[in-house]
Amino acid sequence: MRLTVHTWGTGERTALLVHGMMADHRTWRRVGPALAERGYRVAAVDLRGHGTSPRQPGPEGARRYRLDDMAADLADSCPSGAELALGHSLGALVLQRAIDLGLDVGRAVFSDPAWRTQPHDLGPARAYRNATPAQIRAANPRWEDAAVADESACLALWDPDTVTALDPPPGLPAAEAVPSLVLLADPSERVPPVQQQALLTRGFSLRRVTGAGHNIHRDDFPAFMDALAGWV
Repeated sequence: MRLTVHTWGTGERTALLVHGMMADHRTWRRVGPALAERGYRVAAVDLRGHGTSPRQPGPEGARRYRLDDMAADLADSCPSGAELALGHSLGALVLQRAIDLGLDVGRAVFSDPAWRTQPHDLGPARAYRNATPAQIRAANPRWEDAAVADESACLALWDPDTVTALDPPPGLPAAEAVPSLVLLADPSERVPPVQQQALLTRGFSLRRVTGAGHNIHRDDFPAFMDALAGWV
């Protein structure tokens, strides 16, 4: 499946951005231009079931979305040989799988990846599809107004059945396939301390962004960019 791809910049280096569940390329409103200023041509996808990319055909409520399919989409839709790839939450899972499938990237950054190892209730995620701007603001008090508006627009286009891609829980990757940095919320609900230690033993570099929630890049954009020092 070919994905919608949005770009910033015209640099000789390429950076790929892969959004999380419920979002689309608009989540990178500030990150994309910031990387373009650093000399990258930035490509941000809308994953299947998100933004203006196609939906997976099939009956409503069925298991229509799988991580391997999403990863194949990414490998088919993005330029090969990117120097940097950055994935958030679900996007981190998709990016990791795409690299395992042969997506050629120089280094990867996984922002608060949804590498859960235990089942959890996905019902609240589905219900968030109907969140009002006021509810989005209440849930994310540190976001700028533009981010709240973006989230509302993203939800209007999101297919809630994409949550089936997280069932069963994906677990931790066995090893880093390319040099990899894991950025973590503080605290991180998705990668708790025991799992953080496991990632360190498997070769991943870890950094925490103090006080940031799951959407690190929207909770504290300056701290997010600072945490990427040496990787962008």
